Amino acid sequence: MFDVAIIGGGPGGYVAAERAGAAGLKVVLFERKSLGGVCLNEGCIPTKTLLYGAKVYNYAVTGDHYGVYAEKPSFRYEEFVDRKDKVVKKLVGGIKAAMKGYKVEVVNAEATIKGRSAEGIAITAGGQDYLSRNLLICTGSEAAVPPFPGLKEAGDVIVTNREILSLREQPKELVVIGGGVIGMEFAAFYSTLGTKVTVIEMLPKILGPLDDEISSMLQGIYAKRGVNFCLKSKVTAIEGNAVVYEDPEGKVCRVSGDKILVSVGRRANISGFGLENLGVEMLLNRGGKPCGIKVDEHMRTNVPGVYAAGDVTGFSMLAHTASREGEVAVNNILGKADRMRYNAIPGVVYTNPEVAGVGLTEAEAKAKGLDYKVLKLPMAYSGRFVAENEGGEGICKLIVGAKYHEILGAHLLGNPCSEILQSMCIAIEQEMTVEQIKEVVFPHPTVGEIIKETAFSLK
Repeated sequence: MFDVAIIGGGPGGYVAAERAGAAGLKVVLFERKSLGGVCLNEGCIPTKTLLYGAKVYNYAVTGDHYGVYAEKPSFRYEEFVDRKDKVVKKLVGGIKAAMKGYKVEVVNAEATIKGRSAEGIAITAGGQDYLSRNLLICTGSEAAVPPFPGLKEAGDVIVTNREILSLREQPKELVVIGGGVIGMEFAAFYSTLGTKVTVIEMLPKILGPLDDEISSMLQGIYAKRGVNFCLKSKVTAIEGNAVVYEDPEGKVCRVSGDKILVSVGRRANISGFGLENLGVEMLLNRGGKPCGIKVDEHMRTNVPGVYAAGDVTGFSMLAHTASREGEVAVNNILGKADRMRYNAIPGVVYTNPEVAGVGLTEAEAKAKGLDYKVLKLPMAYSGRFVAENEGGEGICKLIVGAKYHEILGAHLLGNPCSEILQSMCIAIEQEMTVEQIKEVVFPHPTVGEIIKETAFSLK
């Protein structure tokens, strides 16, 4: 008998297993593929490894901006891929070691839920039966691929985030369907290496949920670098290696590429592992179809002893959200009072320059009818930023309450904003005000000082 059975070894599952094991619980973790889930094997880590390689190449190409000269900088695409594989292998090994250290039993097989009885929750995997007092479902998500006419006939021209990471040859032309985070990160990677990239997006802007001004600035930067953006455009068909779409005026257009990346979102994995045998209540989409497992703020489902965390809940499909949700579930299993809060979930786009944001955007604050102020400064107000980003564009925006000046949101464009956003996550969680931020001593010179400088722009 196990105290906790966890299905799915991604950021939600393996972090939950670590926390439960550290607390002395007897844990079994089922993972049918590789520990680390999509994030480590097919998402966050491999894409960031590739993007960093492209960034280093870009440093070599633009070294003359800093007085450094390299003759005919070049790269070997296959070595980018080899290094990506090496990094993933190393980190997967680290998770395996952590599971062993916390005495978590890892079962590398597909798990199937058989049902729940007075004895516990029954699961079968690899020909063995398991019984647990509690179950945490962390089965993640998969790429959503719309049924475009001609999609199947296009064969291996069509790739998702999974297949594109395994390419051994750089495409000369790439069409990206979807201007979200995944689409923009691959557009950034390949355009830096010289691939001709076209991004087709239905919305009037890229990076839909992000701050409008910042997404517009990022689009402008990449447009100058040769990326072609087709906004407010609807894909109607795939014809061989060409994408057929309607532009904003209804005109039928075509654009072709060696590869077509479909990156229009992700779909929760809620079938194929016996979830129906528990009677778990599901979230329904606008069409009335199940799109995720319904949970409360403690990550509990409607079935006693059954919890869910991560992408499978269909809410915030981010690795760090999944990890925190897994922690909340384990804490509640342990009898500790803990609840999931979503007011300070950070989001990052690892383009060059990076985009990072947390809390409410200006548009969201307006939609909620809040009385707010926008504080804004160019990143050039940071001496460190100017020293390290010759000719670089950037901005820092703080959304604050008009009356009490509490931090409602923070949104930045410029390197390395992903590494300085944490202070604003803490500020929102702790309901800090602009006045309190002003009293904090920031190290100098750092790019992070831009946050304090922006706070002092309040009039």
